[in-house]
Amino acid sequence: MIAKIVVALIGVGLAACDSLPASGPTASEVVSASKPTAGAETRFALVDVDPGIVAKMESWTAVSLQGSFGQQGRYATDAIGVGDYVQVVIWEAASGGLFSAPANDRLGPGSRSAVIPEQAVGGSDGAITVPYAGRVRVVGKTPRQVEEEIVRALTGKAIEPQALVTVTKNVANTVTVVGEVTGGGRIPLTTRGDRILDAIAAAGGTRAPAHDTFVTLVRGGTSVRIPMQAIFSNPAENIHVRPGDVVNVARDPQTFTAFGATGSNAVVPFDAIGITLDQAIARAGGLNDSRADPTGVFVIRYEQPPDYDQLGLRRPDPGVAPQRIPVIYRINMRDPNGFFLARRFPVRNKDIVFVANAPSMELQKVMTILLPFLGTGASALVVGNALSR
Repeated sequence: MIAKIVVALIGVGLAACDSLPASGPTASEVVSASKPTAGAETRFALVDVDPGIVAKMESWTAVSLQGSFGQQGRYATDAIGVGDYVQVVIWEAASGGLFSAPANDRLGPGSRSAVIPEQAVGGSDGAITVPYAGRVRVVGKTPRQVEEEIVRALTGKAIEPQALVTVTKNVANTVTVVGEVTGGGRIPLTTRGDRILDAIAAAGGTRAPAHDTFVTLVRGGTSVRIPMQAIFSNPAENIHVRPGDVVNVARDPQTFTAFGATGSNAVVPFDAIGITLDQAIARAGGLNDSRADPTGVFVIRYEQPPDYDQLGLRRPDPGVAPQRIPVIYRINMRDPNGFFLARRFPVRNKDIVFVANAPSMELQKVMTILLPFLGTGASALVVGNALSR
């Protein structure tokens, strides 16, 4: 009689499983939800990870500065541009000329030079004003070429003139570095040619750890963002900068969310380059040995349509062109081959790693609720029946 009551109560408990506490859906519930309902498309794509899927993911091309802007050589010039500030110093061979003071006595030969205050290069004509030489065009010329131009204009007017032209403020040949740097602003380019890391170093370096830092290069109408670690690991990404470039250094910690039957449910940080699924599971404390369903390890994310289409799979709703496609990847960790797949499967920023509870957990929950009410005898009967089987 007691056995019948116990069985009946367990049956009632199992029938009410939908109302039992849970950390998320079971593996079978995820599979059921992925199937289209009557008259509607599926809400997400369920992809069973196999060697073919992982191989296609590995062929996806990461965003690249070199790939976006090409293999451009160094930009090295000391040509003067519009907005630069220029100072001119003129010497004469003897006193008493246009730019020198007369000799006062035998011990005072008089000054033989004159300093023309710095002036901005005009945008209308690209020139500066030099007394007795008029407007001298300097845009596109090096300081040495401007010196020769000034000397030619003053020959016959000054006493054997010589000129020294100095760019006191370089505005045209600069890049702008902003964001998580110690001293952002306009960074003048040197004549040897500068790369992205040179510009960041000239701005005082980054204030955030390299694994949390992303670098965005804006040139013209193109903007490309990559992890700073990608520049360190691949020197080809440390491309030369050009005048007018904007380099934005931003801190963006990369994380994934782990919940379900894992050792800990938390937002877990990782480096900007990324980690694989086996590393993500380990960082989350591994699979909970008493709860986890190893056949129900899921990675949930949104994929870009071009990337998803490379997998060769049908879209969840082929009649709609979404900006992002919801995808749930499933890996069977009960199969030893699943460990090799997890070692190659990439986990990205803001992914969800979910491990479903084993089906037996529902029965365990029911027993945990009912056995205190059934008493010791019923518990012994249930255990005895289980052992006899």
